[in-house]
Amino acid sequence: MRRAELVLIVASIGIASSISNVRGGDWLQFRGPNASGLAVGTGVLPTEIGPDRHVLWKTPLPQGHSSPVIAGSRIFLTGVRDGHLLTIGLDRNSGRILWEAQAPHETLETVHRIGSHAQSSPATDGKHVVSFFGSSGLYCYDVDGHELWRHRMGPFKNDFGAGSSPLIVDGSVVLGQDHDTDSFLAAYDKVTGRELWKIERSEFPRNFATPVVWTVAGRKQLVCAATLRVVGYDFDTGRELWTVRGIARFVSATPVVGEDGTLYVAGWAAGGDVGGERFSVASFDDLLPTIDANKNGLFEESELPEGAIKVRFTQVDRDKSGALTREEYEFFRKLFTEGKNLVIAIRPGGAGEVTSTHVVWTNEKQVPFCASPLVFDQRLFTVKDGGILSTLDAKTGKLLKQARLSSSGNFYSSPVAGDGKVYLLNEEGKLSVVSAADKWDVLHTAEFGENVYATPAIVDGRIYLRTSGALYCFSADAK
Repeated sequence: MRRAELVLIVASIGIASSISNVRGGDWLQFRGPNASGLAVGTGVLPTEIGPDRHVLWKTPLPQGHSSPVIAGSRIFLTGVRDGHLLTIGLDRNSGRILWEAQAPHETLETVHRIGSHAQSSPATDGKHVVSFFGSSGLYCYDVDGHELWRHRMGPFKNDFGAGSSPLIVDGSVVLGQDHDTDSFLAAYDKVTGRELWKIERSEFPRNFATPVVWTVAGRKQLVCAATLRVVGYDFDTGRELWTVRGIARFVSATPVVGEDGTLYVAGWAAGGDVGGERFSVASFDDLLPTIDANKNGLFEESELPEGAIKVRFTQVDRDKSGALTREEYEFFRKLFTEGKNLVIAIRPGGAGEVTSTHVVWTNEKQVPFCASPLVFDQRLFTVKDGGILSTLDAKTGKLLKQARLSSSGNFYSSPVAGDGKVYLLNEEGKLSVVSAADKWDVLHTAEFGENVYATPAIVDGRIYLRTSGALYCFSADAK
């Protein structure tokens, strides 16, 4: 058994080899139970939180965009320090760092200008901690940071980096990765790391949504929202069960399952607004005679006219050869033509092609980009970049309220809710707390003074919020 380089930060106190659920709830994956964003456990949540309000503790952290996950007395997240990829374990009561484990890598992949090599959130079941670094692969540790197994992967062909997060479901670790090439969905035995099944998803270029579990008629499905369609896969085998077509050309927001079992999917990409200004791209054959200066039958970046293809050259060039083939060009042209920015509600129980039979409603206006939708008390909350917050009737899709928050800008952190409140953070670290109501009101605003990309965790009356430089724990008991 191979082990990561392990640094025990607080060896003098001794670390138990397992953790007990000393509190009422856990937050085991990105955005909590099945990515719902809904508070776990009970307790009054503070409204007026901020860098100096209701802070129970604050711990400096290395850079990273991953969201905290919580089991028993521990918190886990990832980060990057001096080029080292780290999984970090902290004490939940004090915020003290207990251990750091390094994931080795040969080279760090390219990431987006605002991205991180620690973008994917870890997952835990209270005994295992699974972290994913696209530049290195998938790692499983025990809760003390000892490596149990690893799968080397990457770097992937994707200059935005890897973003979707692993899950631990029953005895399996589930990982979905959509990149410019070699996209896949796979399941691994959580104890041994043995691959249980793996399916290729070559039709899906880069996407960043994390799969969700949808239990239908007592059987688990894995739902992936991605390029042009939503797909449900059998949990045990990876076999495709159903699909809904007609969504965006790529998807960043993670789907969510409502209280009544309805699935909600949101996908937004530039140039895909229905009824709005859309990208129009000439065909390969129409352009070839006029721009193929070297007559090699390919398009180099320097030959392309200004426009949607040239701006996205590294995405369209899926094999990274430095030139576009007819197949690559026309594939992306199809995405511009067919992609639709939508929020979709899907009822369970379908098999095969269910676009015309199981879509309950669609919404073309209140479509978020990266921030995942939130379902709370039969209301669907969405926040668009620019700070446009909307509530929709979850059953009908009817707009209940739409208004702009004072915290505008981009939203990469997803909204979370509990105790009748919704917490939203924009990239600049500006917080808005609103009432979880049809006609929501702003209850509080604050500024953290540093960027925020992670999604908070809410467990047992405490809010765990990661900024670019620290992890905060907020409690109503702290002043």
